[in-house]
Amino acid sequence: MRTLSDQRGLRLRGRTRVHVRTHARAPGGRHMKPRIAVFSLTSCEGCSLAILELEDQLLEILGAVDIVNFREGMTERSWDIDVAFVDGAVSTPHDEEEIRRIRERCRTLVAIGACACLGGVNTLKHDPARPDYRCVVYGDRADWFPTTRARPLSAVVKVDAELPGCPMVKEEFLELVRCLLNGRQFRLPPNPVCTECKKLGNPCLYERGEFCLGPLTRAGCRAICPSFGSVCEACRGLVDGEALRAGREVFNTQYVVPWEEVVARLRLYGAVCENAEPVAAPAAGGGS
Repeated sequence: MRTLSDQRGLRLRGRTRVHVRTHARAPGGRHMKPRIAVFSLTSCEGCSLAILELEDQLLEILGAVDIVNFREGMTERSWDIDVAFVDGAVSTPHDEEEIRRIRERCRTLVAIGACACLGGVNTLKHDPARPDYRCVVYGDRADWFPTTRARPLSAVVKVDAELPGCPMVKEEFLELVRCLLNGRQFRLPPNPVCTECKKLGNPCLYERGEFCLGPLTRAGCRAICPSFGSVCEACRGLVDGEALRAGREVFNTQYVVPWEEVVARLRLYGAVCENAEPVAAPAAGGGS
């Protein structure tokens, strides 16, 4: 990545330190801006739209970087890329070809949103109890649209950082861009959504007899769903380590919800593997 200063190392959350060696200056001594691209695979593209919704804050980014490829926001396209932000799951043969091409062309790859980080709602098609959605939507033309098992980007290529959520949290996107520009370390919160509900004074939804996944889900969304009376559906993936074990204990003792039922709910955004064991969200700690 071409930074605006002499900083050459990027510290990305949960990964080893990323060292990128590029020419810091263009011919003539002028600093070169980092070249950023935004791509979408199988998704609703809501995370890409979230970038456009930054509005005035987006101007701050545009002053520090060059956006060279962004289907939702521009017509010009370039494949000379420093940082690629990608939303959507790998769910078709074309998706797999595209993400491999993006990985080859960029220096740093960031997965944005639940689909890119976990597989997202696309993973619902794996459930044998559900109908073949291609047939439901396309009828006898379903075979015209080849599909594969929905996978997160990290199942196919190396991913340098992840911003979970459905959609991703816009403020986390801004903070990650600032970290990339300044060589700082980016971290996701290690605690569960329940801690944000406590800070906000939200009444626990379990007191109303509702089944919420907040005890298992990584915070950072400011508990937006419980704050508006809806249960958490784990779109940010799971907490990890001791926090995950503590969350499981809550369901086993305090709320007495069968773990099989918890796993079934976690499947909505792909937060569990095929063997029904939890898949931790991106690690909160930084590499060294």
